[in-house]
Amino acid sequence: MFQGRTILMVGLSLFMAATVHAKTEVTEFPAVPGEFIVKLKNPKLLESKSTLMAFNSTNVRIVTKESGALVVRRPVGENRAYSMEMLANNPLVEYVEPNYIYRIVGSATDLPNDPQLNKLWGLINEGQKSNGDGGTITGLPGFDINARKAWALETGSKDVRIAVIDTGINYNLDDIKDNIWTNEVELNGQPGVDDDGNGCIDDIHGCDFANNDGDPMDGHGHGSHVTGTIAASANNGKDIVGVAWHATVVGIKFLTDSGSGSLENAIKAIDYATKLGVHMTSNSWGGGGRSEALLEAIQRAEAAGILFIAAAGNSSVNMDTRPQYPAGYDVPNIISVAAVDNAGNLASFSNYGRSVHIAAPGVNILSTTPRGLQSWSGTSMACPHVSGVAALVYSHFPNMNYSEVKDRILASARPTASIRGKVATGMLDAYYALSGETPPADPNDPTGWDRTNVTFESAHPYADNFTQTFEVSVEGASKMAIHFSRFETEGNYDFLHFYDRDGNKIGSMSGTLGENVFSPVLFTDYVKVVFQTDRSNTGFGFIADSVAYQ
Repeated sequence: MFQGRTILMVGLSLFMAATVHAKTEVTEFPAVPGEFIVKLKNPKLLESKSTLMAFNSTNVRIVTKESGALVVRRPVGENRAYSMEMLANNPLVEYVEPNYIYRIVGSATDLPNDPQLNKLWGLINEGQKSNGDGGTITGLPGFDINARKAWALETGSKDVRIAVIDTGINYNLDDIKDNIWTNEVELNGQPGVDDDGNGCIDDIHGCDFANNDGDPMDGHGHGSHVTGTIAASANNGKDIVGVAWHATVVGIKFLTDSGSGSLENAIKAIDYATKLGVHMTSNSWGGGGRSEALLEAIQRAEAAGILFIAAAGNSSVNMDTRPQYPAGYDVPNIISVAAVDNAGNLASFSNYGRSVHIAAPGVNILSTTPRGLQSWSGTSMACPHVSGVAALVYSHFPNMNYSEVKDRILASARPTASIRGKVATGMLDAYYALSGETPPADPNDPTGWDRTNVTFESAHPYADNFTQTFEVSVEGASKMAIHFSRFETEGNYDFLHFYDRDGNKIGSMSGTLGENVFSPVLFTDYVKVVFQTDRSNTGFGFIADSVAYQ
């Protein structure tokens, strides 16, 4: 084995109506979307036709006669401050305020009592080492889907139905059984008869197209793992919690217990979900060739108003030039999902590209399986985080269509320097998807930091079975990011690893990342950089030319 070593030294928003008594609005307080309490100056006008007409009678209801107030609806997507100003400008109005949502004290803002919540870095990242990776990478605090704040606004609704198209679901698992769909028609119907006429006999909890029956029981574990991330029950004192505490999940099995399935059965699964009229399908599968028949099935789902959330794939390829399916189809209802790790980096295995819509947690994700809690990695694990957030958005805005939900999720993605150019938007954020607020700039974006020159590089091409070490130090820095003019290694096999003074791994890079890229942000003034290659296939390597620091 070859060895080398180089050392390099180096505010609060307020709204005030202009013509009426002001009501201070704290925008983060949750309210019924699009609804406002409007107090009239003269309560006697409460039921007059002229008053109702002034606010469009189809969008008005009386709170109580004693209150002298109306509930007035405005378009759900309209800016809250603008809506209040429009209503307050009416000369009949004394004051306007949002139709605030109140809850049992402590029930929504307190974290649930599920004992493994602290291992779910994708939901709440406090800098913990991700579960299941041997404790090798320390998390970046705050790099998560912002679940803590999101749950203060919304925890889900049983009215939202999600079809998990996968290896099935073990619907008897304690932590997911309360959120599993039950087909009452078939449950109370005749055994062996398609009582509801949807094409699947005795489909009490879903359908199994792999075995051509009505029982989507999961013998693999993948579909159950996905389901736990979406909608594991909260506050039951057991295991984990899903992104959505409340939802209705339909199990649709087309992948066998060995984890593979045919195009024919994929089409059947999608068409079955379309017949059921679910809000969305969660699709943590792919890898087959481009199929017109599969495309048409997804288009039928789109015509029915169904969101199709799909894992981007685990081949470390650019989906812009090497698309994989179904995530790679250009259909309006698809959300394609890449995976990131707990340190804020694109997962080494994840597909990427501008045609991939968003990134979500997908490395060492703990969830439910028939064999207990297990920690798995893949864009398969990232996809259900997006499905769970979509369930929260549908719950909070029940009148939204799939296009509005998709737009809201993508528009609210947090700008993240480490995945800039790797996905179309940024990092999934449940809170901003619900609140409609603009996510802040990435505080760890190194593009505007101070720079100092460093130079180190691999051989071009580099050798097999090779290890090379470099050291970079910037005196007084609290954090740094190494800039590479070019970075191309064999994805998921040949790595650049970063270690702090204590030998803790604090980041990694691998894959064809292209030109003008930064390393992960490294919270240290010193880093040891170790380049390790495997025994087969090589690439150009890398050229480091500077380090940005604060």
